[in-house]
Amino acid sequence: MLKIFLKQGQKNYLTHKLNYMIKLRLKKNAKKIDNFLIKFLKKQKKSLLVTPMKYGVIGGGKKIRTTIIFDTAKLFKIKENKLLEICAAVECIHSYSLIHDDLPCMDDDSIRRGKPSTHKKFGEATAVLAGNSLLTLAFEIISENNSLSLKQKNEIIILLSHCSGHTGIAGGQQLDLKFENKKKSFNKIVDMQRKKTGKLFSFCLQSIAILANKNKKEKKALGKLGEEIGLLFQLSDDFLDIKGSKNLVGKPIKKDKKKGKSTLVSLMGYENTLRYALNLKKKILINLKKHGKNADSLINTIEFIQGRNF
Repeated sequence: MLKIFLKQGQKNYLTHKLNYMIKLRLKKNAKKIDNFLIKFLKKQKKSLLVTPMKYGVIGGGKKIRTTIIFDTAKLFKIKENKLLEICAAVECIHSYSLIHDDLPCMDDDSIRRGKPSTHKKFGEATAVLAGNSLLTLAFEIISENNSLSLKQKNEIIILLSHCSGHTGIAGGQQLDLKFENKKKSFNKIVDMQRKKTGKLFSFCLQSIAILANKNKKEKKALGKLGEEIGLLFQLSDDFLDIKGSKNLVGKPIKKDKKKGKSTLVSLMGYENTLRYALNLKKKILINLKKHGKNADSLINTIEFIQGRNF
């Protein structure tokens, strides 16, 4: 009995230590992208929208998509200095979507990343324009990336467009709003969450496949894997909304039920959804283990995503 207790204690210690190391890595990676965006915006002609744009994208959130990109690049030994523009573009897209999601006409959230939402700080009209400007800034950053070939640049821009617009984030948010207070099927909810969250994660992995000059089949496979990781991330967020804390999440919790959001938890219950999430994680990790030690960082990040609240 004592051996079992000691073994469990050692396991908990190692898990805690790993999570601590990942948090440090996330913070370090986020700082790199914040610095990149500050320098990029500084080169441009100043406008009234720069301050709310910075407020929405810099110095907040874990920027976990950036770390996913860095981790995926290790699969193919791509250097970090070739990734900064892609990471910055992804974070601009993600932040634009959050600014718009928080608006009163959508999810009507007043707190984001532990501080007032952009529309609460600057007003609704400015928030809309700042979000739009971050969206277009993402494509400007990719367009000015001289480390990409013209073919790679075109492919990445097309992919990012598909993942951001009506077939991706925007379309997913529309479904999320339309599904409120309605009982939807498992497939419809998963499809909505794959678009709303999964598509941008899909871009994170597939863009690396483009940089590594992989064939069409390999690009598609990595994109599919990224979508699965994004779905796992969304499920983790759904769990956090139920059992997390406001300090951990950086925004009010228990709001999905109040707003009548269609989630797998609301459809299947907490325990059944948890089992589904754990099986999904297992499937993702099996897929990654074929890359050997090159996948260690990405595996650790996925474990962190899934373990934030269980």
